[in-house]
Amino acid sequence: AHLAPGVLAGRTVLVAGGAGAVGHAAIQLARWAGATVITTVSSDAKAQLARAAGAHHVIDYTQGDLVENIRAVAPDGVDQVVEVSLATNAAVDAEVAANHAVVAFYADDNGDTFAMPIRPTFAKNIRVQGVLLYTVGEAALDAAVADITHALEDGALPVGEDAGLPLTWFPLEETAAAHDAVQSATVGKVLIRVAEL
Repeated sequence: AHLAPGVLAGRTVLVAGGAGAVGHAAIQLARWAGATVITTVSSDAKAQLARAAGAHHVIDYTQGDLVENIRAVAPDGVDQVVEVSLATNAAVDAEVAANHAVVAFYADDNGDTFAMPIRPTFAKNIRVQGVLLYTVGEAALDAAVADITHALEDGALPVGEDAGLPLTWFPLEETAAAHDAVQSATVGKVLIRVAEL
């Protein structure tokens, strides 16, 4: 019901896209909760960011067989998947999942539909869960606020280049440029600085 230090001890979390802002936070929160964290990235530069965020294992999904590479570090499978591109990764997620794994997806990167192989999915009792903050309900939001506040108090969510999440700032008058930076997939977090009143 709550994320806290130790609650994911002995569990393995796979974070797809560990160099993005959500992936970064997922790595940090899973690590804070005691999980072994595996993440996927697409370049050496992104691998450095994911390591700085705290990932135990970083796998470049453009190199070799992704299922084999994940299984090499998690032979018993992964317990939770934080998924940015279910349309691309559904079959991989089903193959690397442990029994009773949960695949939580929060975006529709690279497509608006997904297909998952039936036998590995039902044989492992896998649950696929969409996550959208606007519709999760008040109890879930309250729990998330409490858990993230606890993580912040513990210093578990640092940001900046050294922590694996570069910050790109724009002044308010360059909001259009900030939007362009987001659209062009600037790595890290794009922020707008508002002058103090």
